[in-house]
Amino acid sequence: MASLLAQLRGRTQGTPVDAITPAAQNDIYAKRLARRKFLLSCLVKVLPYLITTFYLAGYAWMLMIPLRGLGENIWIDENALQPGQVTTYWDWSDVHAADNYLAQIENLYSLNATSEEKASYIQQQFASLGLKSDTQAYTFTTSANMTVGTNAYGVYPVPRASGAEAIVISASWVSRTEEGEGTPNMRGVATILALARFLSNYSLWAKDLIFVVNDGYMDGMHAWLSAYHGVGQANLEVQPLKHISGVIWTALCIDYPGHSFSHLGFFYGSSTIAHLYHRIRTAYPIAAEGLNGRLPNQDLMNSAAHIASMSGGVPITLYDTVETTGSSNVPKWLKSLPFIQDLLERHEARNYFYRASNVKRHASYAMFNRASGVHGLFHRFRIDAITLFATPSYGPYGFHSIGQIIESTLRTMNNLLERLHASFFFYVLTSVRTFVRFGGYLASAILVSVGMLFYGLRLWVVAGWEHKPFVQLVDPNVVQQLQEERKHLAGGGRRNNRWAAAALSPAWRKRDRPVLLVLWIMFGTHFVGWMVFQAVTSTWFAQLLKTILLTAFGLLIASTPLITILPSIRCHLHSYPQHSWHPTSLPYRAPTYLVLKAFNLYITSIVISITSVLNFSLAASLAIVFGVPLALTKPKSIIGYVMMIGLTPMGLVALACRSTSYGVEGTLALFARTVWEWEVLGVWFLPFACTVCLPIALQGAIVCLLPEDSL
Repeated sequence: MASLLAQLRGRTQGTPVDAITPAAQNDIYAKRLARRKFLLSCLVKVLPYLITTFYLAGYAWMLMIPLRGLGENIWIDENALQPGQVTTYWDWSDVHAADNYLAQIENLYSLNATSEEKASYIQQQFASLGLKSDTQAYTFTTSANMTVGTNAYGVYPVPRASGAEAIVISASWVSRTEEGEGTPNMRGVATILALARFLSNYSLWAKDLIFVVNDGYMDGMHAWLSAYHGVGQANLEVQPLKHISGVIWTALCIDYPGHSFSHLGFFYGSSTIAHLYHRIRTAYPIAAEGLNGRLPNQDLMNSAAHIASMSGGVPITLYDTVETTGSSNVPKWLKSLPFIQDLLERHEARNYFYRASNVKRHASYAMFNRASGVHGLFHRFRIDAITLFATPSYGPYGFHSIGQIIESTLRTMNNLLERLHASFFFYVLTSVRTFVRFGGYLASAILVSVGMLFYGLRLWVVAGWEHKPFVQLVDPNVVQQLQEERKHLAGGGRRNNRWAAAALSPAWRKRDRPVLLVLWIMFGTHFVGWMVFQAVTSTWFAQLLKTILLTAFGLLIASTPLITILPSIRCHLHSYPQHSWHPTSLPYRAPTYLVLKAFNLYITSIVISITSVLNFSLAASLAIVFGVPLALTKPKSIIGYVMMIGLTPMGLVALACRSTSYGVEGTLALFARTVWEWEVLGVWFLPFACTVCLPIALQGAIVCLLPEDSL
């Protein structure tokens, strides 16, 4: 750069162009090339250590996410919300009305009322209150069965507004307890009816109020939202809505299956596998996770937490865990270590494991792209929604407390002048009062992906060049002359030093990279993943889940990479001298496994980097599952092959059947639910696992079966 500036100055000042001689110019270029070569050689030497540093830094950052210093206290950005600044009017007469509604609903359940009868009862109650009400029948057709139900809804067009905006208050007939396995949400439905009776008596509302009681757990609300927004679905038959309102800005879902509750907490990501059938009885959480990793605006949750704790006087907690019991979140294997018992009893350690359990439970929902409640269905329509979940308990709070909290929260939503936009949409709550913003956790997955990318680039260079001793055929007289030259050099002479050193030094040999062959292999693995996805969403596969043939199907997919050991296939995978039609082709070809492993690391790195922005929990899971195993794969390794097959979706399902308490039936039920969520709700974890995760694992398994020789 300095020489270029000097040359330009010379031209502007009238200096002749040839003032700088060609020899001097060549010296400048030679020094520049030497400097670049030196820097490149240094980079090559430190690249393995740099890759290891990226890996360790990424995983260490993941472990540091629960630290108190990395988080921040929550706050409310939107000034228009003004949470807890109103006087609530919900009193004991409304509690009495809710009790009366509850008695009638219990009578419906005692009579084994059908979905149509229950929806008709709700519609009649809405109509008696002066609301525009109707029922809506729907049918979902899936590969396993048909889901049929009937929703009921009522619209209260407020007299002092144009009806351009609306707020939804909803409850499903089935509670989210045990992940919607059938626990009735009778008190939640009674609360909706009592709220419709209470809220329609006031004219202070600036937005229309829509009350929805949906059938089932999530399917009913999904059908109602699809009809409201005019979104079609191939396997959905739904009646059109007769009464609609304006654009829905916010929504509040009520889930109150028990007699009463003791805490108000944020149900922000309970573990989908470890807690699938675990019933919590000590908290009243606010659920937040949506489908496919979406989250509501943080201002909505912060406002609800502020109202519950300050105005409602209800204790709040995150999930069902009280912070003073943080020691219960310490892993059992860590407790068994004798030399750190005193360390685990410290307040800092207990606080860390409490926050880590919250991060883990949030990640387990977002990783599988599942919603933690009915509210998750609203997020795809850009509607901020949360679920108030009253976990069953024996007190001391009931209809009176929840009614006041809901009224104050709705009044807060009513204050909005525009959609929520000021606060965060990407965050991780580590406790009820602290969170980690987007930039505080994103880099952990990105660092691992960068390490994988650098490792792939290193393998790409290794595949293109080979360091071999220089072999040359000479006659016996030349061999004798070389031997005398060696003796002379050993004695300190310098005769013909350059020629002798060149003859005895190793050389770099350039090789062709079998890129096209590797691309065909990768295309084949993705085709296998697409075929698996088509199979698991077919009708016959739903029947296969009930038979022992499912094991044979999993073994068939797991053994797909074994076709590479067939003689007719393996002869094309060996590296041997061959001529190509391309004029610049080289007589030597690099091992196929090097290029395949490099491309495999490229693809995985790109997937992690892109997914980390959309769904960090899924990206972090990919970095943990595939980061180190893909780097350790090597040719002709049976252990590596078994490891990569175990990381396929089929291998993980088989591992869950053997190593978890749910056994085969519980794991297969979880798998069937995943298929149902894709076909009905559009949760894209199933196609992602089949068309992305499965090919990545199969490519790693093929690397372990390929030969390592090259010519």
